Amino acid sequence: MAFLSKDVFAHRLEKMRAMMEERGLDALAFATGDFFQFATNFHVDVQLWERPILAVVPREGRPFAVMNELSTNHIRFARQRGSLWFDDIHIYSEHPRLADRLPLVGQWPQMVADLLEAAGLGRARIGVDSAGGPLSRVPALLPELKLVPSLAAMRALRWVKTAEELALHREAAKLSDWAQAHYRENIRAGRLVQELDNAMASLIVEEAARRFPGENVEPRCWTLSGPASASPHGDGAPTGARFETGHVVVNICNIRLNGMMTENERTFFVGRPSNQQAALYEAARAANEAGCAAATAGNPVSAIDAAAQAVIERAGFGAHILHRTGHGMGVQGHEYPEDMPFNHRKLLAGEVYSVEPGIYVFGLGGFRIDDTVVIADGKPEILTTAPRDIATNTLG
Repeated sequence: MAFLSKDVFAHRLEKMRAMMEERGLDALAFATGDFFQFATNFHVDVQLWERPILAVVPREGRPFAVMNELSTNHIRFARQRGSLWFDDIHIYSEHPRLADRLPLVGQWPQMVADLLEAAGLGRARIGVDSAGGPLSRVPALLPELKLVPSLAAMRALRWVKTAEELALHREAAKLSDWAQAHYRENIRAGRLVQELDNAMASLIVEEAARRFPGENVEPRCWTLSGPASASPHGDGAPTGARFETGHVVVNICNIRLNGMMTENERTFFVGRPSNQQAALYEAARAANEAGCAAATAGNPVSAIDAAAQAVIERAGFGAHILHRTGHGMGVQGHEYPEDMPFNHRKLLAGEVYSVEPGIYVFGLGGFRIDDTVVIADGKPEILTTAPRDIATNTLG
């Protein structure tokens, strides 16, 4: 495996320019972190509210970016390994220099205006993912410039993945399956939940160093045990929590590999589950299977959610659904489309989704199985293969 190549950039650039042609735009400008990474393949390393950045892709001409000086050496590293897609990068400073002075952050709008003018875009129609922040001050400096909100069309650029992107998802899924096996071996009554998550993250980092040296693996290990798991994101007080016999455990073991996120979540039991716990688990498992089966090209996006919800409703647990069945995945963990239950366009081959129906019973716990699924023309490709059967996931 490796960082995404410039072949992916060429593919994305072709899609961007087709969008510009269709909408009468002269350029696209990306000011948010996820779209900046989508355009440049650069892992954003600053908080944008204090250090704004911008990637500009003209319909004709050379793309360029505006970045903060903090990223200077990070840019050099990215150039050395060939993972940065933009050659033309302009740096602004956040501290005054005595020599080799650069624009300061307060001069960012003027700097961008000057660069747009120099690129022949001073009177352009530019599609933007966000018209707020410092970018909103640029049209005052270029009165004939028009910033056109284009987020919905930009989101569509990210739906279908290339072969390289899918390869990253597959490798991340394999690593997360490997980690789930270690979770099953190490969950036991009395162990600190946070301590286990950190231990598992360390194991993933060691294994990733063997599989992907010199690349970028970011694990997200987060486990919720017992009543705390009845809230999809926990009870807000995890420190000191321990696994206990009788607990249901919701485990999140997600991997971001070279900028592409893959999800893998399972439910375990510490000791033999009660009849109620077993019934809830089987409903969640069946809902996951139904949602995955509906993830077929030509079905509406909403079919995934509808299929999973129908299973849970028939089991009598509909009142305990607290979130949609899933969402798109890619550059972000929560990728577009995020409005799965209300999106009725047809699924496209090559899209990637999480399928994660959940059932949450206050005082008892949560029951959720989450798989990463690639949409196909026929049977969907389920990337995460960690066991889902209740016998294997009953521990101790």
